[in-house]
This record gives sequence, C-alpha cells and structure tokens, in this order.
Amino acid sequence: MNSNPKLAAQSPQPTPPIELRAATPDDADVMAKLINLAGEGLPVYLWQDMIEGNETAWDVGRRRAQREKGGFSYRNTCLAIGDDQIMGAITAYGQPDAFEPVDPAEIPPLFVPILELESLAPGSLYINVLAVFPPFRDRGVGSFLVRAAESDARKAGKLSVSIIASDGNPGAVRLYERLGYTACASRRMVKEDWDNPGENWILLIKEL
Repeated sequence: MNSNPKLAAQSPQPTPPIELRAATPDDADVMAKLINLAGEGLPVYLWQDMIEGNETAWDVGRRRAQREKGGFSYRNTCLAIGDDQIMGAITAYGQPDAFEPVDPAEIPPLFVPILELESLAPGSLYINVLAVFPPFRDRGVGSFLVRAAESDARKAGKLSVSIIASDGNPGAVRLYERLGYTACASRRMVKEDWDNPGENWILLIKEL
C-alpha cells in the first residue's frame, strides 16, 4: 500500500482491456473531436471555410466523418473501446501506387507540404488520424491502435505504413519512433492564421 498521496497520484492508471470496433456514421461526433485533437486544431480551422447555411465548424466535421468516401470517413476509422468508453481512434487507408504531381496553384497552401510528403510514401497504408482522449493517454492505447493498423496493412499486402506528424508534438514523434517508424523527410509548415508551435511536418515510415 502506498502511503504517500502525491506518489499515488502520479502512478499510472492501469490500462483496461482494449477492444477494436469499426466506426459507424453514429460515431461522427466523437470522430470530429478526435481528428481535431490529432490535428491540434487544424481541422476546425479548415472546417470554418466549409460551412454551409447555419452549420457550425463542428457540424462540418461531423458531416465529413459520415461520408461514404474520402480519407476522413467512418469507413476508414476504427475506435479503441475500454470500460465501455471510446478511448481513441485511428483513421487509415491505402495510398495510391503513383501520385499525380502537386500543383501548388490548385491546392490550398496549407495542404501543399502535407501532400508533398504523402507522395513520398506511395503504396503505403497511411495513418491520417491517430488520437487518444487525454484521460486514456500513456496507457498504451495509441500503440494498440497503430499495431492494429499495421496488422491490417499486412493483410492487405502493404509493405509499409506511413504517418505525418508535427515537430511541435515531440511526444507523438517519439511514440512512432519507439514503434519502429523512421523520419524520412520533412516540409516547412504553412500556417496562415492557424496557431501551432511546430515548424515542420515530418514523414515517418515503417517497413513491414
């Protein structure tokens, strides 16, 4: 028994058994919250320019999560469930074997460096979203989700998994490196009015 309340408070909480569940359109609200966590506020910033009628930015996020097609879709998303709660989510999908050249004149500047990095990992399984709600962090949930995606990649015959992270989130970069990912390239961020401590996007790849 730990008699020191301060030390007891600092002890990591045990991780509940984690189950993986495919997302459904009914999960759109939690998906929107988690992608905004993963993107450090960038999704909401972008959704503001997609508002239709009386929508809010969050309405846009939920609408996009319910799409049948597109990268950020419930069809590409799995949820980590523990103690009957959604702890986190991962959205991943296969990249094409060949990319069309990026034309900066036809793409919003914010996306140009990200698309350039994506094009450096053709044929990979791309992890577009990896997020865990704060109460469940440092309990192995993120690692669980990444390994689940890697398992899916192997079953699909993929030879690698890729992910893009901000250098302003060194904890995430360290997690991927611990899981065997290697930083392969970087591009300077374009921020406009988006507030973020990072300076560069980093492409990390793991060969399977």
